[in-house]
Amino acid sequence: MENQPLLRLDGKAAFITGAGGGIGEATAKLFARQGASVVIFDRDASGAEAVAEAIRSTGGKALAVAGDVRDVPCIGNAVARANAEFGGVHILVNNAGIYPRAALVEMTDEQWNEVLDINLKGAFHCARAVAPQMIARRSGKIINISSVNIHVGASNFSHYIASKGGIIGLTRALARELGDDNIHVNAVTPGAVNTEAEKRLVAQQGQAGLDAVDAIVARQCLKRRILPTEIAGVCLFLASDLSDSMTGQTLNADCGNALY
Repeated sequence: MENQPLLRLDGKAAFITGAGGGIGEATAKLFARQGASVVIFDRDASGAEAVAEAIRSTGGKALAVAGDVRDVPCIGNAVARANAEFGGVHILVNNAGIYPRAALVEMTDEQWNEVLDINLKGAFHCARAVAPQMIARRSGKIINISSVNIHVGASNFSHYIASKGGIIGLTRALARELGDDNIHVNAVTPGAVNTEAEKRLVAQQGQAGLDAVDAIVARQCLKRRILPTEIAGVCLFLASDLSDSMTGQTLNADCGNALY
């Protein structure tokens, strides 16, 4: 896959949120191997720098920026740095997200707002920040990371699933709005990805967490956990020339959990 010209991203810069680990890290490293310059945007400054250094150590171009997708001026400064160092942002991957567990009857307004602000409003902030240059250039790829849970549901994650459902609506609205400017906007709905963050969440839940993971895998057509690199591969397809006929679409990458 790495040697196919249509999957190459030479001369392009990608802005990836939540890229200090998990799906974002895997996507940043894969994009860099395909020739893209990559902005690693993450709240964890040390994590972002570690990913950027790993990319640079293999000859890639990467810029680490510590920031929060709720902070509009911070996003603007990061985009300005990308413009100065890489000549603009050609690809945006809205990956940053949180998924704390909370029962409906116990959930506070603060908990609800935090998840919606990061997972959904953060994607809006980043898309708004890069859209003007994409419109001026008349090209761009925006990839929004949602979740298979919008299709199958899950207990104690109403705020998370609401935010990820909103991502699909945002994706379709932006595809309509930006299509005349040749900007492609698509979404990915990953299933149970075996990231370090998810491992920590499962560990916190103890046996209940392990049982939940086992139940998800049992429901899938392919009885295994999904790797971050596999979701990165879907993102690469959407960022590449191979997906130029696609916009407003949702690609389900969940090992056959939700079938539709």
